[in-house]
Amino acid sequence: MPHAPPPYSDFFDELLTEDVEELLGRFQLSDSVRYEVFADIWRQMCFSDVFRGIPSLAELKRFSRVALATAVSYFLPPFSFQIRVGGLYLMFAFYHTQLCTPPVRIRLALKDWVYIKKFLRDCADAGHHDVLYVYRKLDAAKAFHYTAMPHVLTFQKQRKPKKAAVCAEFLGRTTAVQEFMCADILEELGNLQGQYEQLKEACPEVRGQAAMTHRDLASRLTDCVSEFISWQQKSFSSLCGKEKKVAGEDGEEESSRGSSRARLLSSIKQKSYSCYQEAPKSRRHRQAETAESPSSGSEQLQEPAARQKKRPPSLRARTQQSLGESLGDSRTQAWLLSVPEQKERLPMRRTKQAAAQYA
Repeated sequence: MPHAPPPYSDFFDELLTEDVEELLGRFQLSDSVRYEVFADIWRQMCFSDVFRGIPSLAELKRFSRVALATAVSYFLPPFSFQIRVGGLYLMFAFYHTQLCTPPVRIRLALKDWVYIKKFLRDCADAGHHDVLYVYRKLDAAKAFHYTAMPHVLTFQKQRKPKKAAVCAEFLGRTTAVQEFMCADILEELGNLQGQYEQLKEACPEVRGQAAMTHRDLASRLTDCVSEFISWQQKSFSSLCGKEKKVAGEDGEEESSRGSSRARLLSSIKQKSYSCYQEAPKSRRHRQAETAESPSSGSEQLQEPAARQKKRPPSLRARTQQSLGESLGDSRTQAWLLSVPEQKERLPMRRTKQAAAQYA
């Protein structure tokens, strides 16, 4: 009896992903990266019970690998800094609350090590010591398994594995414009603009001719930056709505494709069954004779006997063909004193009956 397929794939679980996104959404609304805030949300949602209710140890280990892989996916780009911190806390919580003995380790691929080092460097520069403490705690417990690939490569895997949809609200937005247009840069730009105007006033020859910059350059840049930030917020909010609509449309398209494919298969089967002619009961043990149909025209079906292998000629036929003699009428003749002359004399053989008769 075949085993029932597991309710989750080898890479992610849809129901677990929904719960994880709800947890990270609450953590994002808190506008904090402290571990105590994450721990309060974890306890409120009773997330430690996610590993309970699995009787089989093999299934428990498999689900633990899926849970840790889900947490690692939120720890890496392209998510925002706060969501990545939540992913690190989620890795720490999943690793210490799993029921496997020994515990399942966290797989980190070599290609992601550059992003992890940059993340830890940014945390150290910003003074987020609790984030660094959680990572060092996992590293000291040897919870990380540094591998070449993020998932185990085995045979008999599906070629196109399912992937979880990326939540647009968790993506990291471009902050290069906000970082570039800080207060110090605008103040320095205003000072340079003032010095340029003073130098231009000191030279009466180019006072009215040279106009390389605008007098209100700093204020114009501030207006452009604020306009870009408002556009960015609107585009992200509209993107979330579009993803929900596209998900619904994809479901409808898949159902319509399935129904059209079913109709096509049924029409093909009907055509093939309509061309079949049932033989009478008295001749079902024989080979079916092919008959020309009016719709087939000059096309004729070959008989099954024609497709059979042709038997090789017998030894008698091969001897006649090689010697050029016709031995079809020659038989063993009785012993006689005189034999009528023939065109070609054949060797005579005395049979046992003739020998006994003349003895």
